[in-house]
Amino acid sequence: MFKKILALTLTVVMIAALCVSFASCGKKRLGEGEEILPRKAISSTVTVPADFKIGLITLHDENSTYDKNFIDAFKQVCEGMGIAKENYFIVSNVPEGDECYDTAVDLAKNKGCKVIFADSFGHEAHMLKAAKEYPNVQFCHATGTSSKYLSDPTITNFHNAFAAIYEGRYIAGIVAGKKLNEMIDSGKIKAEDAVIGYVGAFTYAEVISGMTSFYLGARSVCPSATMKVRFTGSWYDPAAEQEAANALITTDKCVLISQHADSLGAPTACQKAGVPNVSYNGSTYSAGKDTWLVSSAINWAPYFQYIIEETVKGNAFATDWTGTIADNAVVISGLNLDVIAEGTEEAVAAAVAGFKAGTLHVFDTSKFTVGGQTLTEYLADVNGDFQETGNQNVIHDGYFDESNATSFRSAPYFDLEIDGITLINRNYGD
Repeated sequence: MFKKILALTLTVVMIAALCVSFASCGKKRLGEGEEILPRKAISSTVTVPADFKIGLITLHDENSTYDKNFIDAFKQVCEGMGIAKENYFIVSNVPEGDECYDTAVDLAKNKGCKVIFADSFGHEAHMLKAAKEYPNVQFCHATGTSSKYLSDPTITNFHNAFAAIYEGRYIAGIVAGKKLNEMIDSGKIKAEDAVIGYVGAFTYAEVISGMTSFYLGARSVCPSATMKVRFTGSWYDPAAEQEAANALITTDKCVLISQHADSLGAPTACQKAGVPNVSYNGSTYSAGKDTWLVSSAINWAPYFQYIIEETVKGNAFATDWTGTIADNAVVISGLNLDVIAEGTEEAVAAAVAGFKAGTLHVFDTSKFTVGGQTLTEYLADVNGDFQETGNQNVIHDGYFDESNATSFRSAPYFDLEIDGITLINRNYGD
């Protein structure tokens, strides 16, 4: 009898210990769950010729989350479509200057590439210059603004592309907002202390659009949320990004951090400080298992597949292209189930359904103000000439129509500073 009692006692102690280690008996520690919007496998009916060659130019290398996102998608598509390793070329750490032009020319002239893609905004002018000289090669460029508004109609081999990543950012913002609510409900912070910190690279429309959509997602579930932004003046600077995150946490009293910058600087700072973090361009779970929540990214694989297939078939393809959730061009990583707040998965699923149905709009003008005013019209610089000539009204049907290649252009043009967001050191981002 004594042995049975002893065994029962030991069993109860072991269960109690497990419950303590899991925080509660009802919550199993699962880490990063399945992807919310996963990247699909490559499947194509187009047979790529054995001699087909393609090149990729990146601003940095795989240490940059931004460039790694392109590189991974490029390799996935090339390998998935049967392009031999010796026929696809990745040239990394190419500055936004004449080096880009020289690299593009080498890929076209010496390597024999039929398609060349560059991933950074500052590469555009140099890619366009090369496109003029090699009319039989397709030159494609991410985040650019020129293709739809070229003054020379004979240039038909230059293309721009982007995606509706603001939808992914909004969903990530919902995850952040739910976490803020949990912190408020538990008494960790007061409602008025729900201040988000954001590490931005530059004050470009791409960054403004991304941070605003993230904030609007957070505020859709946490109405008291505000946001403060610090800029680094660089797309990739681990030290500056970590410093900006630390300043947001310690000086600006931000209780959750996100970013539009390309290193692990901010996630690392958050892990050290124990502050929740939302990353960009892919999961940073390994760098912040105790703090990371979720990540959104553009999946460039659909576009790479599209331009390869159309080139192989000899077809003209879109001068400007915007990928969407429906195209699998916007993806969301798995959630960190150890850190997210209760009800997050359901809120995210509802938002995804709303975007797929076309009933949810990130920049619904009834959901934000600028200088205390609700916007009914906004003339955006969609042709990228930094002049008022040619600006077009991008507000219709009650929302700001962002990154729409069909109507305007793929590259972001949302550059409004809405109420609730404070830009702390804007000069760093000029």
